[in-house]
Amino acid sequence: MCGKTKVFIDGRSGTTGLRIYERLEVRDDISLIVLNEEQRKDASARKQAIRDSDITFLCLPDSAAIQAVSLADGNPDTIIIDTSTAHRTLAGWEYGFPEISVTRCQKIKKSKRIAVPGCHASGFAALTAPLVSAGIVPNNAHLCCFSLTGYSGGGKQMIAEYEAPKKNSLLTAPRQYGITQEHKHLLEMQKICGLKYKPAFCPTVADFYSGMEVTIPLFADDIHGSMKDIKKIYSELYKGPVVKFTEHGDENGFLSAEAFSGRDSMEISVYGNDERIILSARYDNLGKGASGAAIECMNLVLGADPCKGLLL
Repeated sequence: MCGKTKVFIDGRSGTTGLRIYERLEVRDDISLIVLNEEQRKDASARKQAIRDSDITFLCLPDSAAIQAVSLADGNPDTIIIDTSTAHRTLAGWEYGFPEISVTRCQKIKKSKRIAVPGCHASGFAALTAPLVSAGIVPNNAHLCCFSLTGYSGGGKQMIAEYEAPKKNSLLTAPRQYGITQEHKHLLEMQKICGLKYKPAFCPTVADFYSGMEVTIPLFADDIHGSMKDIKKIYSELYKGPVVKFTEHGDENGFLSAEAFSGRDSMEISVYGNDERIILSARYDNLGKGASGAAIECMNLVLGADPCKGLLL
C-alpha cells in the first residue's frame, strides 16, 4: 500500500477498540477514519467508512460483526480483522495466531479476512496445537483447561461492577463462570488444535483489571513423550519477540496472572515432574488476547515489522 494506510475501527469505544485506537493514533504510517458519536451508530456512515478503509477492525458483538462484514461487500479490497467470535472457525477466514506455525503466518499475510483468536483460546491454542501436531498429545485426548483472567475481559458492564465504590463483596474473590461447559471459545479451541473433543474448560475471573493465565494439566501416561520433549517443541517454535518459551518464568514458585498486564507478549512455560505436567501461558487478555493480536495481524498484512506499535 502506498502512503498512509487508512484504518477504520468499528466499535472504537469498547475496551478492545479503544486499545487498538490508542496504539494506532501515534503511528505515522496510519490514517484513522473516525466517526463522531452520531455517525458511529449510522449504518450508512459505517458502510462508507468500511469501504473507504484499507483495513477495518471489527470490535463488535457477534451479530454486529456479521452485519459489518456485509457492509464491506462493496469494496473487496478492504481487509477485515474481526475481534469477535463470529468468524473464527469459518471457511474463508484465517485464524490470527501467526506463531502457531510458519504456514499460518504466511496465510495471514495474504488474507483479507482475519479472525483474531479469543482471549482464553489464545493460550489454549498456543499450548495445545503444536503438541497435537507433533503427536505428543493425541487428537482424541480428553483435556482440561483452567484460565484465570482480569475483569476487563467482561467489557464495560463488568468493569463498572468491579470498579464500583460499593461493589458486591462476592467480587473480591475469584469467580468461575462458563459452568455449563458451553463457553463461546470452546469451538475454536477444539477446531484450531485439531482435537476430537472439546476440553473441560474452567474460566475464572478475578479482582484485577487485566492479565491472563491459561493452564493445561497433563498426565505423562496419557501423552506420547516427556516434559523434555514438550519443552523442546516450545523452545524451537516460540522464540519471541511476541510469544516466547521461558524455562523459569515463575516468581519464586508462584505464577501471577497479572504479570503481563499492559503488554502484548505471551510467555509459554512448562512445570511439573515426570508424572504430572503443567503447561502455562501468561499474557494480557486485552493484549495478545485481543488488541495486540489484532495489530500484529495488521502489521503482517502490511509487510511491516510484526511488533510495530506493540508493547512487549
